[in-house]
Amino acid sequence: MEPLAFISDLHANPSAVEAVLADIGVRGIERVFCLGDLVGYGPCPNEVIDLVREGGIASIAGNYDDGVAFERGGCGCYYPDEEARRIGDASYAFTVAAVTPARKEWLRSLPRELRVTMAGLELHLVHGSPRRINEYLLKARDRRTFLRLADAEDADVLLFGHTHEQWHRRFGDVLFVNVGSVGRPKDGDPRAAYTVLSSTAGGGPVVDFVRIAYDVEGTVRAVLAAGLSETLADAFRSGH
Repeated sequence: MEPLAFISDLHANPSAVEAVLADIGVRGIERVFCLGDLVGYGPCPNEVIDLVREGGIASIAGNYDDGVAFERGGCGCYYPDEEARRIGDASYAFTVAAVTPARKEWLRSLPRELRVTMAGLELHLVHGSPRRINEYLLKARDRRTFLRLADAEDADVLLFGHTHEQWHRRFGDVLFVNVGSVGRPKDGDPRAAYTVLSSTAGGGPVVDFVRIAYDVEGTVRAVLAAGLSETLADAFRSGH
């Protein structure tokens, strides 16, 4: 059975997106799914939207897409301190002004979840969690949270993003997979991240986390040229 590729949290970073899509192409994977947050933080939101649309990639909305598309005044993100909030507010203001009306209309059309079948396995694709588009399913969260979600889940595999950290673990009968961030990883590795899901001869899911180098310094220069903060530029450079 052909493997599937999953990308998420592209965050207006076309250089990273192009590098990932090129690698997926080299692997011969034809079915690619995007778990949201095409825009935000990065300098080129329209370009990333176009890459996903023109690539025929099935996508769901992330919280940042929702906040920009409907001009809600924010992205629904959590900020740990006032500096982070200041940077986040500036990023939102830049993005909501930069994204064209036609592209906002397209973002508004994106579903909040997708259901996919692979080799008899049922896959459930969300951005934050099945409960909330902006819920942070960090791997350090209490096990009871994941067990409650597993009890309510009718799919074999739950795939999500939002926290920008790749991890997978089984809770109950459900395999939880955070597919990582293409455009702005937060695990200390600035390389773009995506995930490939395949199946064994016996039908069990196999998770392959992939990291791809791209022109990080080019993205940093573009962030600064867009008038965004040096702190945000450094986050792309450091992978935090």
